[in-house]
Amino acid sequence: MASAEPRPDQPPLQALRDAANRLRVRALRATSAAGSGHPTSCCSAAEIAAVLFFQAMRYQASQPAHPSNDRFVLSKGHAAPLLYAAWAEAGFLKEPELLNLRKIDSDLEGHPTPRLPFVDVATGSLGQGLGAACGMAYVGKYLDKASYRVFCLLGDGEVSEGSVWEALAFGSHYQLDNLVAIVDVNRLGQSEAAPLCHNMDVYRRRCEAFGWNTYVVDGHAVEELDEALWQAAQVKGKPTAIVAKTYKGRGIPGVEDAENWHGKPMPKDKVESIIGAIQSRIETHKVLVPQLPIEDVPQISIAGICMPSPPEYTLGDKVATRKAYGVALAKLGAANERVVALDGDTKNSTFSELFKRVHPERYIECYIAEQNMVSVALGCAARDRAVVFASTFAAFFTRAFDHIRMGAISRTNLNLCGSHCGVSIGEDGPSQMALEDIAMFRAVPGCTVFYPSDAVSTERAVCLAANTKGICFIRTSRPETPVIYRPEEKFEIGQAKVVRKSDADRVTVIGAGVTLHEALAAADELAKQGTHIRVIDPFTIKPLDAATIVASARATGGRIITVEDHYREGGMGEAVAAAVSGEPGMVLQSLAVSGVPRSGKPAELLDLFGISAKSIIAAVKSTFAN
Repeated sequence: MASAEPRPDQPPLQALRDAANRLRVRALRATSAAGSGHPTSCCSAAEIAAVLFFQAMRYQASQPAHPSNDRFVLSKGHAAPLLYAAWAEAGFLKEPELLNLRKIDSDLEGHPTPRLPFVDVATGSLGQGLGAACGMAYVGKYLDKASYRVFCLLGDGEVSEGSVWEALAFGSHYQLDNLVAIVDVNRLGQSEAAPLCHNMDVYRRRCEAFGWNTYVVDGHAVEELDEALWQAAQVKGKPTAIVAKTYKGRGIPGVEDAENWHGKPMPKDKVESIIGAIQSRIETHKVLVPQLPIEDVPQISIAGICMPSPPEYTLGDKVATRKAYGVALAKLGAANERVVALDGDTKNSTFSELFKRVHPERYIECYIAEQNMVSVALGCAARDRAVVFASTFAAFFTRAFDHIRMGAISRTNLNLCGSHCGVSIGEDGPSQMALEDIAMFRAVPGCTVFYPSDAVSTERAVCLAANTKGICFIRTSRPETPVIYRPEEKFEIGQAKVVRKSDADRVTVIGAGVTLHEALAAADELAKQGTHIRVIDPFTIKPLDAATIVASARATGGRIITVEDHYREGGMGEAVAAAVSGEPGMVLQSLAVSGVPRSGKPAELLDLFGISAKSIIAAVKSTFAN
């Protein structure tokens, strides 16, 4: 419940109103100079931004990324000019910089990205900011145990996204009372009115139903916004939602609350008269100074994390790489107290439960909400406050691809582990089989794609991922497969392992995960028949060790066979094809899953889709037959 104590201070209401109008003027000038942008979306939220930045939030304006600062996430990223205007009002940006909005040589992009030090996560693909804010608030409350708070500004249009409601459920479940979501209900979407228009009671009841302390306010009344934000700070055990009734294009004559103005700058011949009308309402030129934060964030280090001991496996041990992932993650958690694990209610299948058993205070259950899980993970990783691993079935990460894509734009350091890849999972059938995931993660800029083939290489992949910039994806398998590497074996990103080699090799076969073991079985059988093949474990599909592949292919007459438990499109075969495309005399045959699979035993499915040892043997023989 909110405190009944009186306010200790009286807010400078007129100065806040004047600040809001200065923000409007800056947004109008910037979008006019750019010839594009969303000035009407900025104008509806001007008072919200003014009260947040110059009354409610505590931060060092000269150090936007200071770890003790309150966090602000602009989920409605198209209102970026308003965010830039606020940082100019705070003194961090210089006024003339705002006129470079959207220019090729400016970091003031059309939607916010972390090129700017006051942006923690990129936004603009709607419905994702609140999930990231949840991750930041979780770290603040449960890991940092610090005073900073997290504020997220959403638009009413984006609350049609299901991921917003996933985040609302997460925030209340974890009692994130250091989190405030403000919904700018300006009634109008991009092409027509938002579904609820100004039905504020429905917004209120929905937020309350999701367990949030909720206030409905006039979003242009700074006194109401200020009071709601102050009350939110007194509430314990619940996050707060402030549902603010506003008007799109507020303060612009003839445009306020009018349709068909989304994403349009004001006409060049009218912008100065519009600005004049807004400026006429400014009564003072008092510049408000934000409150400084309480500096109680602990100092941490997440660099150079090493495993406390080598992998504890013996050659020949049968271990699923999904289980080896869980073992490795638990060990990594013992090495650094900032390692955090998330899962989407699959922890007993991904084996992240092994981490939870020994580090329960650093395990975050996200339940069956993969989009939100990825956004929460992005928030947890912000400002380098945690080393984050999130896991689920690899197939279900495809649902969260847009959130992963935005993570790359956010330049985040995030580790994702997808288990149950390919037809080798067997009887569960095609809905559970990840057959598109390598293609998806290969397309993510800067993403490292690990595909370990045994328990030792899986453990090495986990440690490497923890120390690697950008997004990392670790693909793990369900079947138990033999350990083929000794515990002391060293692994590096972008370096393949030649696991079977002789001077008599006639074909290079590249497998990964379960298909590497099929390739080794094929090599053993072919050797009995007098034919020798070279077998390569790529370890990382991206970056791919092209040099080792090309050298091996040259040694085997230019003949390469790739075999993968994945669709052909975008998979390992196409990665290898790209790597050798400039080399003369190379002949590549790709064995991959074709068509939608079905339930069956793993061995039956590997045979049915032509990626088993038997299929590899046939492919090797056909290479010579042709």
